[in-house]
Amino acid sequence: MFRIRGMGRGGIRSFVIAFAVAISVLVPLSPAAALSLDEAKAQGLVGEQPNGYIGAVPGQSNAAAAALVDQINAKRRAAYQSVADSNGTTLKSVEVLAGQKLIGRLQSGEWFQDQGGQWRRR
Repeated sequence: MFRIRGMGRGGIRSFVIAFAVAISVLVPLSPAAALSLDEAKAQGLVGEQPNGYIGAVPGQSNAAAAALVDQINAKRRAAYQSVADSNGTTLKSVEVLAGQKLIGRLQSGEWFQDQGGQWRRR
């Protein structure tokens, strides 16, 4: 079990709620986006990484996917920092927890990077 130093049960509950809200904000993109995160995942262009950010799948990416990676990761970093600040914990601990949760929610056929840095399909 992942444990955050200095947090009691109530603090962990607040952290999990804040984290879930932050993640739900990150999933949808604006309708005007040329390529959505869901489309990029379905096409095998991007995948989740254990650090809580998305990455371009080697050999599969294109300019639209690269722009999407930058856009999504900037939003995630801001949300993760907000959660960390609100809960008195580190950005790194939020990133790791996010990575675990996001990889755990992948659909069959979607890509992720394992702890060893290898890209795999669920």
